[in-house]
Amino acid sequence: MSEYWPVTDVLAYLTGVWRVERSVRDLASGDRGSFSGATVFEPLDDEAGLLHHESGTFVWQDVARPAERTLRFLADDDGAGRADVRFADGRPFHDLDLTSGHHVTDHPCAADLYRGEFTVHDADHWRTVWRVGGPAKDLLLTTDYTRDAEREAGHDSERHSGQG
Repeated sequence: MSEYWPVTDVLAYLTGVWRVERSVRDLASGDRGSFSGATVFEPLDDEAGLLHHESGTFVWQDVARPAERTLRFLADDDGAGRADVRFADGRPFHDLDLTSGHHVTDHPCAADLYRGEFTVHDADHWRTVWRVGGPAKDLLLTTDYTRDAEREAGHDSERHSGQG
């Protein structure tokens, strides 16, 4: 049995509401932080793909702050198991290929390099691990996603009633 769960249609797999738990470690200083919240993947209005909106609470050095981000997961012409991930403003972020259930990708950002590893465990669980290195950064961000069927059902009700 493989430790990875292959995904034939990445956009269909991601669609819905996911609980998010992220640990953040500064490998240079030893400082630790965390993020807890939710990510909603829903269809884009203007093109084939999904809007990813993450929101929750980020805790760093015992200070809790609201945090959010938005990404765009666009359909890839090379296959349904792949997506082109972009920042909210359209700038490229990284490629994503979950056809084997596992993918490694890079994102250069100024003098830093972000290396991401994506692992799909099953229909309701996946993980990302980002290692960020550069002159001023040495970080490890590990995020676990769990499908939130209860919130997903509520989100579907809101969407279909025109309130969400």
